[in-house]
Amino acid sequence: MSLRVLHVLDHSVPLHSGYSFRTRAILERQRALGWETFHLTGPKHPADRLEEAVEGLLFHRTPAPRGLAARLPVLDQLAAIGALERRLDEVVRRVRPDIVHAHSPALNGVAALRVARRHGLPVAYEVRAFWEDAAVDHGTATPWGPRYRATRALETWVLRRADAVFTICEGLRGEMAGRGIPAGRITVVPNAVEPERFAQVRREAGFARAHGLGEGPVVGFIGSFYAYEGLPLLVEAFARVAARHPAARLLLVGGGPDEARVRDAAARAGLGDRVVMPGRVPHDEVMRWYALVDVFAYPRLPMRLTELVTPLKPLEAMAAGRAVVASDVGGHRELVRDGETGLLFRAGDAAALAAALDRVLGAPKLRARLGEAGRAFVRRARTWEASVARYAPVYGRLARKEAARHAA
Repeated sequence: MSLRVLHVLDHSVPLHSGYSFRTRAILERQRALGWETFHLTGPKHPADRLEEAVEGLLFHRTPAPRGLAARLPVLDQLAAIGALERRLDEVVRRVRPDIVHAHSPALNGVAALRVARRHGLPVAYEVRAFWEDAAVDHGTATPWGPRYRATRALETWVLRRADAVFTICEGLRGEMAGRGIPAGRITVVPNAVEPERFAQVRREAGFARAHGLGEGPVVGFIGSFYAYEGLPLLVEAFARVAARHPAARLLLVGGGPDEARVRDAAARAGLGDRVVMPGRVPHDEVMRWYALVDVFAYPRLPMRLTELVTPLKPLEAMAAGRAVVASDVGGHRELVRDGETGLLFRAGDAAALAAALDRVLGAPKLRARLGEAGRAFVRRARTWEASVARYAPVYGRLARKEAARHAA
């Protein structure tokens, strides 16, 4: 099936985020299936040119709107939709896609629906998270406040009008169904990894010593430091078990809005050089850091965002064959089977996390068993090849429906 698919995105590589990495994986696999893909980012992505080639992919960019409206609350969102709509109309006329595939947030969906309807094209809309929930954690919205409700209403408006809906996990699908979106229109395309990329990770003893990690075992987290990740809780839990595991180290790689709180927590814990925080590292060095970790910990706190959305990072740890300890929020329960592919602990409970760390740090055979089971799960069910294949029947249905409409 030869298809021309135009993806409408919030941002993309070269920016580094889970969003951009998922996008890149989807585009690479769709092209491997023989589909032609085209890519347009919205005005939130920095743009000093209308087109940019990145990692073998050509991205059409949208200039940021200017003027007073672009600087005022609410009006700035309308200006963003308008700017994207105008640019999308140009790109549609140029590349002539069969399907417009918009990815969250809802601003992209609104622009896609407006343009696609004018050109008689079907629209698929993909939700990776509900952005009103992310805004609460980032401090730009209050739970069920005016901005939260407006964003939620706009999201639901797009979901009801799209010809097909994709999402990344069962938690989000359940939330959509609760809003009255028919189950038959929702397809889950879960986050995944390329197992081969993680299969070759090997610990470099000199690299470990250079960063004060010694022989380990090393408890680690690699990712963005957001409040919902619960990293201060991880520091507190590690402090509770550190005396029983004198060779253990805690490695926290990354940075973000919660970095100052994490560093403060480490200082208060009095662990000295047993907590290693190198900050953000170059993307091409990430595998070297993964190889240093024996136990990956994901202490996400309980809230709507973490209950509904499955993260990508635990899958990467599993693909690398590392043991995983994760809080029992809904997003983690979709990935981790307690005692089989990892250990779950009660979310928000430092004592429960400490008990899980104590158990796995003291049992090398348990770490190995959990790591191998996690790796097998990823190879069986969470490769990008398997995930992206789920687009095919939906795309095919949309294309056939559109062909029949034009033939009538």
